[in-house]
Amino acid sequence: MAICELVGLIEALRGKNGCPWDKKQTPRSIAIYLVEEVYELVDAIESGSVDDICEELGDVLFHLVFITSIFQE
Repeated sequence: MAICELVGLIEALRGKNGCPWDKKQTPRSIAIYLVEEVYELVDAIESGSVDDICEELGDVLFHLVFITSIFQE
């Protein structure tokens, strides 16, 4: 998925007809999930599993873009 597609997905999730849970999130409420994903990324790096590293990098990126999107609103 390209970054532009990810931004579009997050905008849809937080949009008028989006997901109620996503719409009520704030940078503060999402921060704990970002921290969890970073810890999972560190674990994946330590394990050396490229597949796990790629998955966790995607999760971290999702949360960073999510928080960025909130600030852009």
